[in-house]
Amino acid sequence: MTEHRANREVRILADGAAIARRAAQKFVEAAAAAVNEKGSFSVALAGGSTPKALYALLVNDPSLRAQVPWDKMQVFFGDERHVAPNDPDSNFRMATEAMISKSPLKPAQVTRIKGDYPDAEQAAREYEQAIRSHFQLPNEKFPRFDLVLLGMGSEGHTASLFPGTKALHEKERIAVSNWVGKLLSDRITLTAPAINNAAHVIFMVAGADKAPALTAVLERVYEPDQLPAQLIQPANGTLLWLVDTAAGALLTRAIRE
Repeated sequence: MTEHRANREVRILADGAAIARRAAQKFVEAAAAAVNEKGSFSVALAGGSTPKALYALLVNDPSLRAQVPWDKMQVFFGDERHVAPNDPDSNFRMATEAMISKSPLKPAQVTRIKGDYPDAEQAAREYEQAIRSHFQLPNEKFPRFDLVLLGMGSEGHTASLFPGTKALHEKERIAVSNWVGKLLSDRITLTAPAINNAAHVIFMVAGADKAPALTAVLERVYEPDQLPAQLIQPANGTLLWLVDTAAGALLTRAIRE
């Protein structure tokens, strides 16, 4: 796969709070468009502190809360740790505490990854089956999420697609378990083809420690085995990078606001 940038936009905002607010605006826009088009809105959530701020805004800001079509929303996750849902490291727990438990969402509207299973591969296969069932997909098709939210690690990973891991080369599965050697643990993650089939993908990246990797991902040679975030290139959707001034300090081809 070669790099193409036709549908990519990179915006540098003041800080994490500004990223969260812009992402919230894009969230409600994507939701409104999806509901208008087909009566439902599917979103895959990310872990991390900036997404957490976004989730809090969506439930705590009265104007935003009123714009979210809570009753028509289906929530998924981009990845999960191999932990129980009440573990402090669980993305599900974070999203539940920040947004889900404070929203009108019903349990049937939230599809979690069962990271508490002893076998991470079983969790991945069950999650994939749940997605196929929701989207009524035949075996060879990928879901079309209306919105996928992503973060990026300081070494260029996104979701649980880490450098040098086997999941980077998956072409057919929607979700897989992925052994991450540097963490000595399994993760469960959406695959790059599943993410790339989304209508909208938004990266949220904050912090000076992300600056070298972010510049490499966006402006250096295409080496996705080393910089997995480069794999995310929706063929038939939009890709928006929202980064703060610290993370974007070294970028030369971005829109500074």
